[in-house]
Amino acid sequence: MTLNDSDVRDVLHRATDHLVGPPGLLDEVRRGGRRRVVRRRAVLAAVCAAVVAVPVGGLQLAGDGGEGQVASPLLDEPTRGDLAGDEGYLRQVRDAWQRRLKQDGEQMRGEPHIVWAGSTPAGPAAYIAHRTLHNPVASSEGDRVIATAAFVEPTADGPRVTTREQVTDAGTDGISQAALLGPRRDLLLVLDFGRPVEFSPELRYLPDGKVSRSFQRVTFRDGAAVLTVPPQLTKITVAISRTPVSRENMVHITNDGPILFPDGKDRPRPQQVRHTLPGAEKVWVGDPSAKKVSAPAEALAEYIDSAGVHTSDGSPLLWVYGATPDGRLLLVETIQYDDDPARVIALLAPRYLPFKAVASTVADWRAPLPVRLRLPDNQGILVAAEGAALSYRVGDGSWQDAGRNAALLPANATEVRGDAGGSVTTVPATP
Repeated sequence: MTLNDSDVRDVLHRATDHLVGPPGLLDEVRRGGRRRVVRRRAVLAAVCAAVVAVPVGGLQLAGDGGEGQVASPLLDEPTRGDLAGDEGYLRQVRDAWQRRLKQDGEQMRGEPHIVWAGSTPAGPAAYIAHRTLHNPVASSEGDRVIATAAFVEPTADGPRVTTREQVTDAGTDGISQAALLGPRRDLLLVLDFGRPVEFSPELRYLPDGKVSRSFQRVTFRDGAAVLTVPPQLTKITVAISRTPVSRENMVHITNDGPILFPDGKDRPRPQQVRHTLPGAEKVWVGDPSAKKVSAPAEALAEYIDSAGVHTSDGSPLLWVYGATPDGRLLLVETIQYDDDPARVIALLAPRYLPFKAVASTVADWRAPLPVRLRLPDNQGILVAAEGAALSYRVGDGSWQDAGRNAALLPANATEVRGDAGGSVTTVPATP
């Protein structure tokens, strides 16, 4: 089973339209350092790039590439791992591969090659590759398919072939380098493809809402590393990347799809809420809500998990566009990962200059007034409550109308009130 560009776009849109990511994410998936990913739906849906690792120099395709013998370290180097000489286990891996090919109705060229076979605390595991019978063009740049490859994981019923991925003559940058093993998915098998790799076991947040990860170098032995990680049963907390750590160098985990999308079902689709405040037209060109303007990824870099893979819990995603009293553009945006709290980030920019994140808070969507965020430099207090009529007052003064849904209150406002269909709530202007 393969996917064309439309399939890739549809799946990535489903998986990532609620997340903040770098511009051109689709191109990154298709190209990213000459990445060529052709994967099954669930794996692609997990968001983003794939990986490499073994030295990939020396790929050659005979003739015009229609049907030619391929030379590649992935296909021709000796098997690595402590089970490389265990003929009994290698036979089981080949048998499992052949059963999978028969199940998928695939015909390949010659015999499969076991790239790595080794022991893990979950049982023996392997990585296998097989030359394709034909070499069809797999990208607009003319890359041709030369093989398919997959991890083979241990199960109670013996070796099981995971997602099969296509390898092209552009190299192995389009294939996964890691797999989760064990019933609790608490072991991470990472292949040594010849480049330094770092990993982080879990994602944390600083008090100001910024992402915090601690990365450590992966130590490979005889072709692979087996890492102990927190159980990855309901979400992916680990992040793994070639150095330097970045979205472009992200290492993909081949079997994260069933974790991100259990039973192949879509996650709840978050409601996207956008509001343009009165006065925004003084600094914004056109209606930013209609244009669905989002902050540049570089402006949110400290709030984005650059090498992580996440879904959403379906909670709302809020954007607010406005103008500050001193004439800067105001943009408020939401980032929410997995079942973690939604972080609401305020960004400011003088006209024609880049946005800069200046403040953040955590939204409580169950509260009558979910968002209250004070801006720096006495530029006001951003409040939001979908469907509510908003008002504020200073001290014991009279209540002032602030419009509906979202508002930028004066910096000296002390209380804010939300009236949602007769249900009135009054709270301090800032938490």
